[in-house]
Amino acid sequence: MNTNFDALETRDPAQRERDLFSRLPIQLAHAKARTAAYAKLLRDIDPLAVDSREALARLPVTRKSELLNLQKADRPFGGFVAGGWGDFLRVFASPGTLYEPEGARPDYWRLARALHAAGFRRGDLVHNCFAYHFTPAGSMLETGAHALGCTVFPGGIGQTEQQVQAMQELRPDAYVGTPSFLKIILDKAEEMGVALPSLKKALVSGEAFPGSARQALADRGIVGYQAYATADLGLIAYESPAREGLILDEQVIVEILRPGTGDPVAEGEVGEVVVTTMSPEYPLIRFGTGDLSAILPGRSPCGRTAARIKGWMGRADQTAKIRGLFVHPSQVAEVVRRHPEVARARLIVDNPEGQDRMRLVCETTMQTNALAEAIVHSLRDVTKLRGEIEFRRCGELANDGKVIEDLRQYD
Repeated sequence: MNTNFDALETRDPAQRERDLFSRLPIQLAHAKARTAAYAKLLRDIDPLAVDSREALARLPVTRKSELLNLQKADRPFGGFVAGGWGDFLRVFASPGTLYEPEGARPDYWRLARALHAAGFRRGDLVHNCFAYHFTPAGSMLETGAHALGCTVFPGGIGQTEQQVQAMQELRPDAYVGTPSFLKIILDKAEEMGVALPSLKKALVSGEAFPGSARQALADRGIVGYQAYATADLGLIAYESPAREGLILDEQVIVEILRPGTGDPVAEGEVGEVVVTTMSPEYPLIRFGTGDLSAILPGRSPCGRTAARIKGWMGRADQTAKIRGLFVHPSQVAEVVRRHPEVARARLIVDNPEGQDRMRLVCETTMQTNALAEAIVHSLRDVTKLRGEIEFRRCGELANDGKVIEDLRQYD
């Protein structure tokens, strides 16, 4: 059985980087010419000059948290699509409401690669328990399964007893959906006295999939893998049998940025996952997911050579309301930017005796009263709030991507 979806997965990493960044200027030129949003965002940018990570890092970031307002101002897609209704098969709505198009290309969201890594093959029957209405997850996995030559049962969500009955009678090989719903189905099957011996593999997403959940499936004879995908971007990363992080998809450029900024962090440091796609229909450039992760060093033991991320590690949007004013990670980044002596900083908010207090903890090798006073001034200038300064040696702050840590307790 072929363990790789295609030859792209085992490319030399340097060749992959060259291939992606030779395509990037073309994608930028396309986005600038065909979409109203990028005509504005890239107005002063020469697409042909953006052929490296360093050049890409100078482009603006559009965050998912901003997309809702952009779509409200210019329904339905905020000016980010290249085409009209006839160019798309479907349009979906995610909570917010955010609208997402589905292009007509086979495997539009590129989930076939993740399904293949999870052991799905031509001729499998896949029981799909992602939602089929409003949100696109059901279609995302169905189109990926069809690209592999699988048949799909559109189970959707809910109706647990009917799901068990369908599995008993159709004998599917595989499941796609959230891990928690699969557990509900399996528990219901046990309660009903129904055996489901045909179900041997699963690709799950939409929730955390810790080792305990994976083992619980294995104890029932099901090998489970996970995929990291979004309705906007499609597949971002997927798990392989090596079980060491999530391997980046071959058709995206992923950066890990310091939350609230457009600045890439060092390999291994936790930051926001920011993705650039090669989709001609919905060309998202430096799209901030709001998710935290980190690049893992080295390559996967499975033989795939793309970079890996640790997986989902929390949310990057850490805005806090302090004494009636909102403080954002971007403001903390601005304070740090004003003081080159500071390598990294974290704003800690607590409320001793019921009153909000904020401390900016700074990693620096230069710990002087003059620097502390200067940072206090910058903190007040940027946030309009008074705060204390605390120095730490470089490397003492936890590598968890937190820029604002809210420790306030309320009765």
